[in-house]
Amino acid sequence: MIRITAIARGEVQGVGYRYFVTGCARAAGVNGYVKNMPDGSVLMVAEGERAALDAFVRMVKAEGDVVIRVDALAVTMGEASGEFAGFGVK
Repeated sequence: MIRITAIARGEVQGVGYRYFVTGCARAAGVNGYVKNMPDGSVLMVAEGERAALDAFVRMVKAEGDVVIRVDALAVTMGEASGEFAGFGVK
């Protein structure tokens, strides 16, 4: 199990993106959280198996969405802590 930390920039606040990301996490089977940041970006922390996290990252790009626009997605990997039991919005 590994952890990713991702920062999405673009049209990602005020458009339902955090709830979209929550659905992506549930579909991919990863645990963690999503949170709006003061600078207008959205922070995601997710833990799971590599394949599940790869699927999650693909989904959160929201390609083709008519409202959400992810211009940049910076992803870093690290060790999982196992602290999450599900995926939530902060």
